[in-house]
Formats: sequence, structure tokens, C-alpha cells
Amino acid sequence: MKNRTVERVLYAELVDMGSMPVRQPFPTQQVAQIDPFLLLHHHITPLPEGVIPHKTGVDPHPHRGFSPVTFVYQGGVHHRDSRGNNSVVYAGGTQWMNAGRGIIHSERPPQDIMAQGGVQEIVQLWINTPAAHKMDQPAYMAVHAADTPEYHVEGVQVKVVAGEYQGIKGAVKTYSSLLVLRVELEANAQHRFLLPQEYNAFLYLLHGGIQVTGFGLVEGLHQVIFNNDGDGVTVTANEKTQLLLLAGTPLKEPLAMNGPFVMNTETELMQAMRDYRMGKMGILIED
Repeated sequence: MKNRTVERVLYAELVDMGSMPVRQPFPTQQVAQIDPFLLLHHHITPLPEGVIPHKTGVDPHPHRGFSPVTFVYQGGVHHRDSRGNNSVVYAGGTQWMNAGRGIIHSERPPQDIMAQGGVQEIVQLWINTPAAHKMDQPAYMAVHAADTPEYHVEGVQVKVVAGEYQGIKGAVKTYSSLLVLRVELEANAQHRFLLPQEYNAFLYLLHGGIQVTGFGLVEGLHQVIFNNDGDGVTVTANEKTQLLLLAGTPLKEPLAMNGPFVMNTETELMQAMRDYRMGKMGILIED
């Protein structure tokens, strides 16, 4: 058994996404993507008393050609889309949407957000879809905390969202081979994560601090990208820590991106924009 070495550590810089400031470790000028992963945003905001949920969050907007995935850590997210899906996922849950040929959705705080603590913390991850499935019908799945299978050893909790880990399978079915783990470590806990060597892999540290074996200290709000030169990664928590571990088979396909559309060619991008303007991705009227 050999631990992977660290290729790069990236700080999650604060960027302005309109009304939502987010932490963005990638993409950057140095790292455009970690195939098949395209983007990671970490958003934390307190919601003041009297906030109007339908005037907060992310307005209706389109997507095509990839999966936007939202991990909820505090508060909740109310998802609505042009396919008629309408659900709320609270802390510990995950919203997984395969945008396919085109869908319009919004993400808002739920009506009872103040009762849930008045703080919204989410991580959004964009995962590329293989060319053969980019024009499939869209699909949405809400995976609540109670429905997320878990693996436990002393001081370590691993929630398996997608893929298989230690014989435990995540509920989400994906178009390519992925491993998506939500991890919590108690102080001084150590764990070795087994990873297929062909998978690209990284971890994002939301809170806390860890020692990565063979590298050293990594603090919160940092992303660690690993080389594909081993079958695992060993971490030791310096304090109570939350992290996401993401790994997947690289698609190695051409990439054409423009805003909310992720395709393989510029022509396909132009078609996506045209289809959206023509209403082919549906319509979303929030109630």
C-alpha cells in the first residue's frame, strides 16, 4: 500500500457571485478543472431575522450538460425546477441534479430557516457528464441526512453520497465512476482512505485542520489535490474536522463551458443558449 503524494494545495479565495459571496478553491488560473470535477463553491451566510426566503438565495437559472450537486451543512435548501421537482433538504443532506439536456432551477432558504438556526452553509460542486449522456433527460434526487449510508470507525464518520466505500454504496447513481464522501473526524482521529489509482482525487477542508501523511498540515478552507501515484490517502485530525473527499475517473473529453452550460464543442454551447432562449428547457414559476 502506498499513499498518494500531494500535487497542490489551493486556498479557497472569496469571490463575489452577485448577492452570494462564496469561497472558490477552483477553478483558478493554475487549476482549470480536476477532471471530471469542474468547480467548487463554499458559501456561509447568517440570515437575519425577518428574511424573505423567496427573495434570498439563487434565482431561477438554466443548466445543461453536467451535474450541479449541493451539500447542505447548516440550514436548508429549497429546490424547485422546471421538471416539477419541489423539495427541501436540511443539514447533512445532499441535492443531486443531472441537468442533462436542460433544466431551470432555483435554490432558496426554506420557509422555516430561522427555526433551523438562521445560518446557511452549503458546498456546491459541478461534475461533468460524459458526452454520451449530456442530452439525456434531466433528473433530480434529494438525499436526506437520514437516507445517507454511513461508515464508522472510532472518531471517524464517513457518509457515502455516491460510489462505494468499504462495501457501502451511496444512493446516487452516476454517469461515470465517482466516489463522493462527506467526512467528519474527531480530534486526533486518523483514517486511511482507499482510492482506485486511476481516479483523480482531492479533498476540501471546510472546518478544522489535518495532517496529510507524507505532506504535513492543511488548515480549513483549503483544497488538497493528489497525484495518481498511490492507492490511498491518510489523514490525521488536529481538531474536530469536516471535509469532502471527491474522486472519479477522468473523462478525458473536450470541454466547452459558458456560464451555466457545459458541453464538448462551441457549436453545442451555441445550441444550448438557443434552446434556452426558445424555452426548450422549460419554465419555472416559483409559488
